[in-house]
Amino acid sequence: MGTPAPAEPISPRSPRVAAARRLARRNFRTKERRFLAEGPQAVREAVGHRGPGGPTLIELFATAEAAERYPEIVAEARASGARVHHASDEVLAGVSQTVTPQGLVGVCRFLDSPFEEILRARPRLVAVLAHVRDPGNAGTVLRCADAAGADAVVLTDASVDLYNPKSVRASVGSLFHLPVAVGVPVEQAVSGLRAAGVRILAADGAGEHDLDAELDAGTMGGPSAWVFGNEAWGLPEETRALADAVVRVPIHGKAESLNLATAAAVCLYASARAQRASGGCRSVTPS
Repeated sequence: MGTPAPAEPISPRSPRVAAARRLARRNFRTKERRFLAEGPQAVREAVGHRGPGGPTLIELFATAEAAERYPEIVAEARASGARVHHASDEVLAGVSQTVTPQGLVGVCRFLDSPFEEILRARPRLVAVLAHVRDPGNAGTVLRCADAAGADAVVLTDASVDLYNPKSVRASVGSLFHLPVAVGVPVEQAVSGLRAAGVRILAADGAGEHDLDAELDAGTMGGPSAWVFGNEAWGLPEETRALADAVVRVPIHGKAESLNLATAAAVCLYASARAQRASGGCRSVTPS
């Protein structure tokens, strides 16, 4: 037997529903410093996340079916202090940005971290999204960084909005797992990370350094930040010039290139493996 649906029904004409619906627009998200997390995985991660302002999840819209299917998520949301609304399919369809809503939509506080905080933590592995414009790619790279054990992700001021619903969905909950800084000029990101002892690697298909050769040479064991560029034209020359090395992923077959997320996964895992190998640098601070 499932848990009863939330006891606070909400009308499709409620101001709460209207406010949640407006979070689909970037200007409203920025003004309110709130965003939407959709589906059980994202909402489950949001429930367990706390930021400087308290619990990240503020409100939860749940259909009766979803509340019965995921009673633990609804119970944890209530316990965290979030306002839980019993929502009809009509309400969920209006709030959700997906074609087939999964019955749970959370309203969350912004959770990005100041870039200075990331630097103070002395990161070993960082993904820098320098000119990434596609929200799905941004979320997928964030997920790859999380899986590879990266310490942080930085989105520059030339990249897509972290809180775009497509970015949030594509991260599959990883948005809530590691620090993310947003709106950092690429020059500031590079200079700050370099000053923190991090080697700057620009990922580019035309790079003069080969990733396999770098691994063979043993140069990948130290703290590193990978800079990833635009999906269509890569990194501009002025950004490549900021890096300590411009590295290409070798293409051993006949493929013309790798897409952004695949290249990011290969690069991040290469660094992660090198750092975890015997003799690899696990910290930039003296032991």
